[in-house]
Amino acid sequence: MKKALVVDDSKSEQKLVQALLEKMSVNVDLADNGEEALRWLQSNDQPDLIMLDIVMPDMNGLDLCREIRETLGYGDVPIIFCSNKSQEFDRFWALRQGGNAYLTKPYSPMDFIKTVKEHL
Repeated sequence: MKKALVVDDSKSEQKLVQALLEKMSVNVDLADNGEEALRWLQSNDQPDLIMLDIVMPDMNGLDLCREIRETLGYGDVPIIFCSNKSQEFDRFWALRQGGNAYLTKPYSPMDFIKTVKEHL
């Protein structure tokens, strides 16, 4: 079974993403922020997918993405950003940091599922 790490400081967003992924038969682990996500990544097997919010306290999703790619060396793990930031610049910058896809909140469940399927 596939495994995903969902990193978002919003519990309601975590639950939504978790429910959608579990409908797709994906095991889900949750982290509330970048530091927690890094601890999880260092003590667990590499996930098949990482879902990242951008705006979080302490370490934002862009910094976390760079850390995952550069320090942990997870170059082949798909990272999908889910963010309220809707400017084209935000999307561009997230993909430049190593993201594979970008969903703007609120997104439709169908868009979410389609994007995840493309990367799993």
